[in-house]
Amino acid sequence: MIRTPAGFRAVLDAVLDDDAIAHVFVRDSLVLFGDTPGALPWRMYRSIGLTAARVHPIGRHEGRAHVAVALDDGYAPAHLPQGLRASGLRNWFGVLDDATLSIAMRAVQVLEWDRTHRFCGACGTPTEQLGHERARRCPACGLVSYPRISPAMMVLVTRGRELLLGRGVTFPPGRYSALAGFVEAGESVEESVAREVYEEVGIEVRDLRYFGSQSWPFPNSLMIAFRAEYAGGELNPDPAELADAQWFAPEALPQLPPQLSIARELIDATLAELR
Repeated sequence: MIRTPAGFRAVLDAVLDDDAIAHVFVRDSLVLFGDTPGALPWRMYRSIGLTAARVHPIGRHEGRAHVAVALDDGYAPAHLPQGLRASGLRNWFGVLDDATLSIAMRAVQVLEWDRTHRFCGACGTPTEQLGHERARRCPACGLVSYPRISPAMMVLVTRGRELLLGRGVTFPPGRYSALAGFVEAGESVEESVAREVYEEVGIEVRDLRYFGSQSWPFPNSLMIAFRAEYAGGELNPDPAELADAQWFAPEALPQLPPQLSIARELIDATLAELR
C-alpha cells in the first residue's frame, strides 16, 4: 500500500534551488522526461523551457524541496515538446518508486484543488492563495476553500472463511475487490458501511473493525477501510453499482486489486488470518 514516505514534511513554501524536485503535470497526466517520470531536478525542468500555469510547494523529503507544477493550459498530453510524454497517474503504478508515487499523488490533488477553486463558489470573484495555510480565500465575501477530501468507506465482509467480493461496473474484466462507497453528509463512517453494504448487495453486517486508511487521488478520496462479519440477508447486487458479487473461499479467489491499494492490503491481511 502506498504511504507517505518516512521523513516527509509538508510545507507551504520552499526554496527552489537546483536540487529541488518537480512533479510536473499536464492536466491530470504525469509528464515523463526521458527515463525520469515526473520527479526531476528543478534545474532540468527549467532547462526544458516549459511554461507553468501554477507551482505549489508540496513538502520536503530527504533534504530536498518537492513542488507540484501544472503546465499551461495550452499543453496537451498528446502534444508535448519532443522527448516528453505524459500519462495518467495510474499508469505509473509499478514504474515509480513508492516514495515518488506517494508525493506525486499528493501533488496532483493540490493542483486539481487549485485549478477548480480559482473563482469563489459563492459569488464568482477570483480567489487568492493564503500564505499561512493551504487555502484560497475570496476577497469579496470571505469564503475560504481548502483542498477537497472526500471520505469513502471500504469494507471486507467475511462469512466464516468466505470473503465477500464485488466486481464494480467500471472494473477491468475479472477483477473483484472489497465493497466501497462515499460517506454521505450527516452520517458517520460506521453508518456509511452499513448503508453501502445494504444498498450494494442487500445484506447486513456486524462486528465492524477499523483496519486502516489511505489517501487516494481518484478522485480526492480518503479511503477508510474496515472488516465486518456477515449478519444476515441474501446477496442481491445492485446492477447500477456491481456487475457481480460473490462469496469466495481463500482457495478459489478471483483476480484481486493491485498491491499498491489499501483494498489489496485489506484482503491479504484477512486471508493471512484465515489460512
